[in-house]
Amino acid sequence: MNETSSSQVEAKVFDPLDMSNYKIEKLPKMQKSGFEKWMSIVGGPLALVVFIFIYRFADISFLNTIGTEGLSKTALQRYDVLGAAGFSRINYAMLAIFVSSIILWITEAIPNYLTSLMVILAIVLTGVTTEKTAFAQLGHPVMWLNILSFVLASMLVKTQVAKRFALWFVIRFGKNSAGVMISFIVINLVLSAFISATTAKAAILLPIFMVVCAIYGATGGDNRNNFGRNLVLQNLFQINLGANGFLTGSGATLLAGSLIAGAMGKDSFGYTDWLVPALPMSIILILIAWFVGTKLIFPLKKEEKTPQIEGGMERLKEELHKLGPMKTEEFKAVAIFVGVLAMWATENIHGISPTSVAFIGAVIALIPKIGVVKWNDVDIPWHLLLFSAGAYTLGAGLDASGLPGTLVAQAFDAIGITAQTPFWALYLLLTGTMLASAMIFQSKTMQTLIFIPIAISVAQQFGYPIMSLAFPVAMLVGHVYVLPFNSKPAALLYTTNHYSWSDTFKFGITMMIISWGMIILWGETVLKWLGYTNGVFF
Repeated sequence: MNETSSSQVEAKVFDPLDMSNYKIEKLPKMQKSGFEKWMSIVGGPLALVVFIFIYRFADISFLNTIGTEGLSKTALQRYDVLGAAGFSRINYAMLAIFVSSIILWITEAIPNYLTSLMVILAIVLTGVTTEKTAFAQLGHPVMWLNILSFVLASMLVKTQVAKRFALWFVIRFGKNSAGVMISFIVINLVLSAFISATTAKAAILLPIFMVVCAIYGATGGDNRNNFGRNLVLQNLFQINLGANGFLTGSGATLLAGSLIAGAMGKDSFGYTDWLVPALPMSIILILIAWFVGTKLIFPLKKEEKTPQIEGGMERLKEELHKLGPMKTEEFKAVAIFVGVLAMWATENIHGISPTSVAFIGAVIALIPKIGVVKWNDVDIPWHLLLFSAGAYTLGAGLDASGLPGTLVAQAFDAIGITAQTPFWALYLLLTGTMLASAMIFQSKTMQTLIFIPIAISVAQQFGYPIMSLAFPVAMLVGHVYVLPFNSKPAALLYTTNHYSWSDTFKFGITMMIISWGMIILWGETVLKWLGYTNGVFF
């Protein structure tokens, strides 16, 4: 049999409705473009040259920046210290580490986890902070939350509760395209309440929405259609924005809450304090994205609004039938998750932190004969956790060196912002910069570690409440969906081959602009009603 006939047989054997065909390990590895390859080649040498230049030769004189009129006592003290000390060697070291690590992370010249290990080592060797502080970041509460979340997520995968729920919901409400889209909105919001790893959510849902795409005539590649573009891109948006609605929705949201709480002198950020303003905004944006995608950017043709493969939904019913009746382990898993969610929602009553609550759930899940998962069943991506540890150490270095405050003062002087600059200008500048930065970063954790301290520093220097600027910026940490390299879920879903770079850019940049308008509206209304801001313009 020649090569042509062999490929034809393989094509005939492939069943687009078989979920096993869409396991992550079976997805094609997207090859780097010529530009991406070029970046990975020059990234290492460029990072080294930049580090040496900033650390040894750069001269950044601290200028008289913002005027002191109208500043708070804390801000005046900070201004006096910075003005007297200037840009110290520690500042130069931290800036050199920061810029070179960003170059390595963006260009992927070396694996991200290796960059993180180098960051931790550099921060210690240059004296930015102590070994104890740098190495302790691996034990950061957010790190523990990530580890424990993977335990709980593995429990969902092993017991197949998530798959059963998703299949049931799509079958029950997915008779047409609108029903399918709404089904996945609900599924993503529910999973976001339980799973703090957006990549894990994407991995759980990917086989399901790939089969649904096939039912509606989209199998990727040459067989793309607007239903497939919408369903995959909508899921990417929902995975990220669903996480934004909950303090425990992702490691980045919990980290943002921790940074804000620490700056305000609190032990933790309240679960409901985040949920009440953030979840409604996430839901509204998800619904807007559904309308924008299906009506404006990728409008569905008449034939794309109903299943195109005869008996397609029957295959989903077969998958659900194979799971059989609910098993004892599944009921246990549901009970553990409901208990964890209930304790998260009532933190203000019992005072147990979200990380400790996750500890309780994970311990119960792992207890022999009582729990539902064994340690060998737990899938923890340690390379991602090492990357996160490096990012948190970078944040600790930024805090220890005071670099964000110094750079903010320098930048504000350069663009003419003074103590008389109105609040609305600062609000628009910080939220707009936060959103725009998502297009060049590969991690929302990195964004959080960079921009939340900056927002806190600006609020302190201008005498505004920390929440008035830091929390609106924190509500934007999940907008990492414009380009395939902006987050791991974005990279994963791009390999489905259901959309192009231009497709994801058109949809993503449109939603990013709408989201900026939404956070401005939120600052003037909901955040004002809750006392987080005094309004943006009035």
